[in-house]
Amino acid sequence: MSMGWDELAAAARAVLRPRRISEFVEVGGVAAAILTERGNVYVGICIDSACSLGMCAERNAAARMLTEGESVLSRLVCLDWDGRFLPPCGTCREFLMELDPKNAELEFMLSGERVVKLKDLLPDWWGEKYQDSGKSTEKS
Repeated sequence: MSMGWDELAAAARAVLRPRRISEFVEVGGVAAAILTERGNVYVGICIDSACSLGMCAERNAAARMLTEGESVLSRLVCLDWDGRFLPPCGTCREFLMELDPKNAELEFMLSGERVVKLKDLLPDWWGEKYQDSGKSTEKS
């Protein structure tokens, strides 16, 4: 892992631009940056919409990562409009855990320079009993 927390936070800050793009949609009030197992960085911003079909910054960045063929994350930072570190919401925690068993070791930077692993944010995760080291779970 060659990228430090400061560099990863800088990548998120680079896209952190809160703005209203229509009467119904605001974007960029939260930004995230993902460092993958392969050493690539993907960024995303939150999309807040009146119809509730928005997307968190973490899942936006993860969608970019998935588009490029990756699914294993090493580190993730999420920043609010004031540049403070945020923990991922429950939906994002669940989504990231479901992508790959290795993501249990994913590290998040939280306020106060505290680092927490995804598995610590999802103790006794329900899906653990179904995981088989990344093998397909399709039924024959």
